[in-house]
Amino acid sequence: MSQQVVTRFAPSPTGYLHIGGARTALFNWLFARGHGGKFLLRIEDTDRARSTPEATQAILDGLAWLGLDHDGDAVSQFERAERHREVALQLLANGRAYKCFSTQDEIETFRDTARTEGRSTLFCSPWRDTTPDQHPEGAAYVIRIKAPRDGVTVIRDEVQGDITIRNDQLDDMVLLRGDGTPVYMLAVAVDDHDMGVTHVIRGDDHLNNAARQMLIYHAMDWPVPAYAHIPLIHGPDGKKLSKRHGALGVEEYQKMGYPSSGMRNYLARLGWSHGDDEFFTDAQAKEWFDLPGIGKSPARLDFKKLENLCGQHIAAMDDAALLHELREFMAVTGQPPLSEKKLTLLERGMYCLKERAKTYLELIDKAEFIMCDRPLEPDEKAAAQLDSVSRGILMELTPQLQTANWTRDGIEALATQFADAHGMKFGKLAGPLRAALAGRSATPSVFDMMLVLGREESIARLTDAACNGA
Repeated sequence: MSQQVVTRFAPSPTGYLHIGGARTALFNWLFARGHGGKFLLRIEDTDRARSTPEATQAILDGLAWLGLDHDGDAVSQFERAERHREVALQLLANGRAYKCFSTQDEIETFRDTARTEGRSTLFCSPWRDTTPDQHPEGAAYVIRIKAPRDGVTVIRDEVQGDITIRNDQLDDMVLLRGDGTPVYMLAVAVDDHDMGVTHVIRGDDHLNNAARQMLIYHAMDWPVPAYAHIPLIHGPDGKKLSKRHGALGVEEYQKMGYPSSGMRNYLARLGWSHGDDEFFTDAQAKEWFDLPGIGKSPARLDFKKLENLCGQHIAAMDDAALLHELREFMAVTGQPPLSEKKLTLLERGMYCLKERAKTYLELIDKAEFIMCDRPLEPDEKAAAQLDSVSRGILMELTPQLQTANWTRDGIEALATQFADAHGMKFGKLAGPLRAALAGRSATPSVFDMMLVLGREESIARLTDAACNGA
């Protein structure tokens, strides 16, 4: 591609960043970054009644969490209304648009008659070919574009293929309303042109809009961008994604503890494929992503696949980076910040915590032995492991740990030797150790916990448990 690739993401700030919108943003970001181009952000805030600063911030926060950085400042569509009007007036001056004085009642009457006579209800304005001297003085009007009456418009779509629309199916679309405000179709076409957008990658619910926006491109003699209309995301049941399927907003996925790298990987695979590759890095995604790889059928949200990929990303992540993300997750979910001591223990324990953890919630749950403080309050199952016999065993084992070689092999050898000497299997010893070290029965390996906690803390916890009730 000789021309620099420019893509854009253009959400309406009327609510959270929808998971479908997040995937659209990701596809635009991957395509731009993979081609050394620009990824731009435009906030389509022309619906003043529903657009809120909070929703705009939610979109920005969602993109930031997903790591989808945009080039330059975000563009406000509302603030560009004067430029949109300027283009409409230019088309009027060039004879590519006209003033239409038809009232709403007249338009409805036209459509009712057309229905009765079995004709197309597409409004044909009687003002299309009139001259200014025929216009009623002081009457209200809208500005309409002169759509071609014959021939066809072909949308060359990189995903859907060529879509042909007969021009007699396109009406003379309103560009400026009676109060002088520009319509959405005009605003989008002007903004995309002015921002230098070369590729419009968006949901296929916008497919019909392309033909109408192309009217403006052709009337202004502007180059038409490449289009790629991507199928929407459906729920696991194959129906359009809605609240009944669970989380919809990106921030909900963040609060459920999915890592952003896993989310990017999963969303990239949701409707796009590169051979049989499932797990891949950002660098690979940027290198591989292409428009022909996008499927024509709606993709289905699959939480098991999402969790599986997220688990792989957590396992593959650098420990320091994982700790950083974990702290961000805890802040977002309103958990108190950790002390430096606990942060050190967490980083030390990452090697055993991140195995098989599919979310940050699961990882924090596995790290409960680090998060808790002495004296531990064992849960019901753990308390059952600490009967008088078990406490006696711990009381006998603890002094021997004072002089043990504090490596995994050293601790394991001592514990195995101790179990053998007492004619028991190690499993019999593991239950009380878990209960004493973590206050619960489901934990990482007791040897891993002791290594992470260190000799002093481990012995202190074992002593607490052995002496409790003594």
